[in-house]
Amino acid sequence: MSTSLSSSAALPFTHAGLRLLIALNWVMAPLILTLLLLLPHEQWILQSFHIPSSPEGDRLVGGMRLIALIGLASIPLHYMALKRLLAIVETVRLGDPFVAANATRLQGIAWVLLVLQVLSMVVDGIAKAVAIPGHPLQMGAGFSVNGWLAVILTFLLARVFAEGTRMRDDLAGTV
Repeated sequence: MSTSLSSSAALPFTHAGLRLLIALNWVMAPLILTLLLLLPHEQWILQSFHIPSSPEGDRLVGGMRLIALIGLASIPLHYMALKRLLAIVETVRLGDPFVAANATRLQGIAWVLLVLQVLSMVVDGIAKAVAIPGHPLQMGAGFSVNGWLAVILTFLLARVFAEGTRMRDDLAGTV
């Protein structure tokens, strides 16, 4: 038994999940700002890592602040990708996902994913540069095969949507 895309049981969950992710993404902004501005003073950070005050410790704290700023900068990037994805889901709910706007949205998502992958590698580089022997800064960032695969697949999918839309428009014009 076949069900249409617009009546898929997964769509309401996808829609709700994306809305939740958008809200959680914006919650991160005040948390990161608090981290940067209010809570951790340099001495507090050094004491929590059991690191004596030193130029190495200062470099570590500076690197952590720079990483937090990159995290803050990534919030609007995530928002752009999530909003575009939500718009695509909406076209699926309406039963007409193969429109030119979705090809453009997918290409925008692909560019955002590419920038996020580069930022992840920058964060990893900063973490390695400021790490103190015996106190590595583990960020879970860096090169990700899966992340780069997602970038490539999203660019490819955007092209497929653009071509599919063009073919559908051509077919509609010949009928």
